[in-house]
Amino acid sequence: MLCQECGVKPATLHFTKIVSGEKTEFHICESCAREKGELIPGTAGGFSIHSLLSGLLDLEGAGKEKSAATKNVQGLHCENCGMTYSQFSKLGRFGCSSCYKYFDSTLDPLFRRVHGSTAHVGKLPKRAGAQIMCKRQIDELKHELQESIMHEEFETAAELRDRIRKLEKEMAQE
Repeated sequence: MLCQECGVKPATLHFTKIVSGEKTEFHICESCAREKGELIPGTAGGFSIHSLLSGLLDLEGAGKEKSAATKNVQGLHCENCGMTYSQFSKLGRFGCSSCYKYFDSTLDPLFRRVHGSTAHVGKLPKRAGAQIMCKRQIDELKHELQESIMHEEFETAAELRDRIRKLEKEMAQE
């Protein structure tokens, strides 16, 4: 999709503005967003992806005292590539796959804040996601099983147990 402003560059920023119940969508490139800073209230001198990420990560500590937790995070570094958490906060991406292991303690709170959860709950490809969907179904059935046992509905619990065993057997064969 091309930028709605210049019509030349690809649109990399997608905004939905709702005013008085009327929805307006903007699809623009970063340079046009920078020029049209008024599209995003409160941004001085335009828009930058870094500002957005820093806000989500709470990394822009300008004028704020750093908490003890923030100071501990700043000391983290990847032993494989040497990237520090401070560098990650500036770049917005990791240096290597090992960074996920070394910065693990900081990622869960970040994912919860940005996505609302640490588990993927979106769509799955039909072919590749069959095993994941089966595992989700087993987890749901196990939850129902526990509830049936708590309510002393043992016949229902036995049926659920059998369904769980059948699904687990099918997963083991795949």
